Amino acid sequence: MAEENKNKKPGINIELDEKIAEGTYSNLAIINHSVSEFVVDFVSIMPGTPKSKVKSRIILTPQHAKRLLKALGDNIKRFEKAHGEIKDYEQPPIPLNFGPTGQA
Repeated sequence: MAEENKNKKPGINIELDEKIAEGTYSNLAIINHSVSEFVVDFVSIMPGTPKSKVKSRIILTPQHAKRLLKALGDNIKRFEKAHGEIKDYEQPPIPLNFGPTGQA
């Protein structure tokens, strides 16, 4: 028993409550960045609805953003290997408006 505990690597205990586990649907991600952070806003745009709200915002360090890019790439490769290529359909550009614009 003591041998087993020596070989175990310490893990991170991650808690997932019911509300977060439900998830939030998004069909648009808007990404902005500064020198110190990446901001990813997740939006759900519904056809025929002239206005949409940001449903979730995630703020990442540049290092974590790069790790996320690699992790998504690895997962997409595994998904496509199991299920076939994900088709990327051409979409018309979506005009984005984040409220009234200021004047100088």
